[in-house]
Amino acid sequence: MGKASRRKKSEGGKVKVAPAPYVARPFEGLPAETDWVAAHEIIPAATATLTLKGDAVPEGAPETVTLATVLPMAWAALHRADGAILLASQSGSSSGDASRDLAASLVAAIEAEPGNPVPSAPRATAATPRLQDLLDLDAPFELKVHEGFDFWVGEDELDAEGRASLDRANETVVPTQAMTGAPSAYWCKIGERTYIRWILGDDEDAATTALARLAAAGESELGEGNKLLGAFRAGGLLVPVWEVPADSQAADHEDALAAMQERYQAALAREESLTPDERRARAGLTSRQVTLR
Repeated sequence: MGKASRRKKSEGGKVKVAPAPYVARPFEGLPAETDWVAAHEIIPAATATLTLKGDAVPEGAPETVTLATVLPMAWAALHRADGAILLASQSGSSSGDASRDLAASLVAAIEAEPGNPVPSAPRATAATPRLQDLLDLDAPFELKVHEGFDFWVGEDELDAEGRASLDRANETVVPTQAMTGAPSAYWCKIGERTYIRWILGDDEDAATTALARLAAAGESELGEGNKLLGAFRAGGLLVPVWEVPADSQAADHEDALAAMQERYQAALAREESLTPDERRARAGLTSRQVTLR
């Protein structure tokens, strides 16, 4: 085959679209990035109102949509019969950019006929917009934590079988409560153990260094005896975890959390090189990753 023939065949074929690029912090640039991370990876049942950027979404889109951590049947999104749109923040990310994946589901839900779900997230590519392109970035993002999934449905929308299914889902919810002593900190009870997880909005490397300084100084406890277990990564951010007494409630630790925030901010502002003890503490934090069951 000559060069001209090969060129014609290539021109007549499908245009390849580049895959979506990997983004380490997919929610960076959105209001309340840490709460977006919480909604995507930490909290089992929560909702928030999203305000759309009118000139950036398909025609006919509503002014606002509801972000929900999960939806029935693990749907990626839902265009309800009344026109309301729900977007599931925990529907999975396959492209390496959770923001782009959620945006693809949002657009699909807007374009879907009322009364229809988006069963799974459409494949996102480099041409897919991101949430940062579709949402009004001046509108507040306020995450509301729920005890269960009753926000899925309106009044009298479920028959007996549907209510039984919803009840079963509610029984699986990990009890979680937002705390006030620091932003994006959450008390949760997993099995017989109780934890506090705090999503730090700072650069991961800087946050790890600050925690290492506190650990080396013996200042990383969240109140007496509540040791820092370690930290895990979520949405490109660091999430330290403390285990607290199993029978304690969130309110019991608010003062200790507020004091921890002050110590953390002071450690974060320090610029001198790490001491040997601090380097050892930092190595300990980076060599182990907490997994909660």
